[in-house]
Amino acid sequence: MISEFNLTCPIPIQDYPQVLLAHGGGGKLMHQLIDRLFLQAFGTESRQQHDAATLPFNGDRIAFTTDSYVVQPLIFPGGNIGTLAINGTVNDLAMAGAKPLYLSVGFILEEGLSMATLWQIVQSMQSAARKANVAIVTGDTKVVDRGKGDGIFINTAGVGIVESDRKIHPSSIQPGDVAIVSGDLGRHGIAIMATREGLEFETTIESDCAPLHEIVADFLAADLDIHCLRDLTRGGLASSLNELVIAAQLGIHIDETKIPIREDVKGACELLGFDPLYVANEGRFVAILPEEAAPKALEILHRYPGLGDRAAVIGRVTENNKGLVTIRNQIGTTRILELLSGQQLPRIC
Repeated sequence: MISEFNLTCPIPIQDYPQVLLAHGGGGKLMHQLIDRLFLQAFGTESRQQHDAATLPFNGDRIAFTTDSYVVQPLIFPGGNIGTLAINGTVNDLAMAGAKPLYLSVGFILEEGLSMATLWQIVQSMQSAARKANVAIVTGDTKVVDRGKGDGIFINTAGVGIVESDRKIHPSSIQPGDVAIVSGDLGRHGIAIMATREGLEFETTIESDCAPLHEIVADFLAADLDIHCLRDLTRGGLASSLNELVIAAQLGIHIDETKIPIREDVKGACELLGFDPLYVANEGRFVAILPEEAAPKALEILHRYPGLGDRAAVIGRVTENNKGLVTIRNQIGTTRILELLSGQQLPRIC
């Protein structure tokens, strides 16, 4: 079977063990797997390379997305796998400029999962859906043998309506655009890792897990000329920017001193050996838009305490260094901010 598969597979079979170790996404190997295998197999309709696909429907446009959640531990400071699933799906729709409407939920439950834990997760999902004003309208449940499911895995799909005529997409990015980060970075990934490793800091670092659709709706209501939005999940800011410039075939230069990162998160990253620019977030996004639109965008973001009050312009799109992210540090040195060769933080969403 392996030899037959190798005849048509676009990635050499000897590369697969290494590629599949990049579980969780956010690295060069997962990018290669998606680009050279899945996109090759599924054709042009799957090539939008955005957080959600936008599709024509009876003269309107809808957004459609799907995601799976395998975070460990299931419950962490600031949320759990259930809130993560709802907010993550809502945010993927919002990044396409859509108003989130309907979600599906599929549960894969491991034999022996505590009913109290499952009830807590389900109640959290209901609360998160109500807060985001979306309805969970269909779903599925499967049970796997003890030791085969790590407690619970959740798959979601989401549908929303795109009411704006703007094309919010990597292909809309233009030279001279600026990049705005919506808030401080790194809290979700560090909250997960600290809980997983049993680490205690002077202050509890909570996940930033939150829905972002209201901010995007305010952007659109203000008629901001948004070119692209991307939530900063797996692989963090660095991976997201790399994905955008590769898709747009432009470069982006960012200033490290402008990037908002809390001191406790910086300290935790230093202790754990992580670069906060690659650490996952679940309530943060980057907006790419013309420089003249930035003041209004920042004004809107700053209305949202805890979500957008630390928003900042961090960089600019250039025609130079196409497909690359460059970063200037505190001492004035510039380097390339590359995609990771693997996944820095596995099982964080």
